[in-house]
Parts: sequence; C-alpha cells; structure tokens
Amino acid sequence: MNILVVEDERNLADAIVRILSDASYNAEAVYDGKAALRSALSDAYDAIVLDVMLPGMNGNEVVHEMRRQNVSTPVLLLTARTSTSDKVEGLDAGADDYMTKPFEAPELLARLRALTRRRGEVLLDEVSFADVTLDLTTHDLACEDHSVHLSGKEFEVMSILMSSSARVVSKQDLLTRVWGADAEASENSVEAYVSFLRKKLGHIGSKVQITTLRMLGYRLEVFDD
Repeated sequence: MNILVVEDERNLADAIVRILSDASYNAEAVYDGKAALRSALSDAYDAIVLDVMLPGMNGNEVVHEMRRQNVSTPVLLLTARTSTSDKVEGLDAGADDYMTKPFEAPELLARLRALTRRRGEVLLDEVSFADVTLDLTTHDLACEDHSVHLSGKEFEVMSILMSSSARVVSKQDLLTRVWGADAEASENSVEAYVSFLRKKLGHIGSKVQITTLRMLGYRLEVFDD
C-alpha cells in the first residue's frame, strides 16, 4: 500500500515515513502544499497523511482541490490545533479523518487502517494502460502473452506514469518521488530509466510508448502500427 506523507517539519515527516515503513507500507514524503497537490493528483497513493499548516498551500486547500478534481484518495489531516471549528473546516474541505499532534504511532496506524477499510474499495493488485498491465505485487509488466520483470526503480517510474494516465509527469516530479528530495541522483537518472522502460515496452510488443514533451516531462501514448 502506497502512502504519501505531507509535513513541512522534515524530522517529523521522516519519523512518520519510518513508522509506516516499519509497518510494511510504501511511504514517501513531500514537504509543501504545492508538491503535495502535484503528487496527490497523480492518483498513485492509497492514502495521504496531510499536515494542515504547510507552505505554498495549506492542507485544507490541498484536499479541497483534490476533491474538486475528483481525486478520492483518503486523507488523514494532521494539526496541532484542537478546536472544533478547525476540525470542521478540514472535514468540510474533503478530508476523511483528523488527528491532532502529538500522536502515538499505534493511533496513526489504526486510523490509516480504518481509512482504507472505509473507502469501500478493493485495493488493486495491478494497473493498466491501453494494452499493458503492471502487476503491483510481482513488478511484472505484461502485454498479452508477453511479460518482463521490472527492477525497483523501473517499477516505481512505470507505476507513476501508468497511474498518471495521459497526464504529463515532469522529470523533477519523478526524481523527487522515486529517488527522494534529498537524493544525489540527477535528471540523467530519470532519462536512463525511461530509456530502460522504452526498451522493455518494445520487448513485450506493446503499442504504448513513453513520449518526451520538451521542457515538460513524459507521458504515455498509444501508437498503432
């Protein structure tokens, strides 16, 4: 299960990621509201832990815009505020639950379990785009009777592109989400893994191609013979 953590206090964000990782979630963090919205709109997450007080956009604004754009990912708001009016504002904006700081790890995990149950959906084991399917458990990319296994980074890049459908994903977004905001990797790393994926799509005979949009990023497109 993929969890997005949004918290501008980096030490706290990293601590939450560790708690979730220790509980066998795939967790990653961003540190401001605009980055949170970009990531949320990819629809690549099963739940979002979202701080209210953020630079750029606050958490209430982020979740309101998510709902306006029909992103239904469950959102757990975090805040140091305890008044009823603050809680009502967040819930009215579209959040699913609300937790005040400080909190204990067991409560965070319990609330996330409740959120994903409450969503009333079966979490998918695969994602598809046109003639290709990506198995989220085995990391196999398949087209009809042909399949190929993806490495860890290849899988992460491909799952983001497939979850984003025809939307453009920037190199910087891929770099941050796959390698981490503080990683020493460069955009050359993104280009290399996109090249690997293009070869594997060709290997399995897919009509799907990863198109480069100059100065913008990448998106998936279908090209008929």
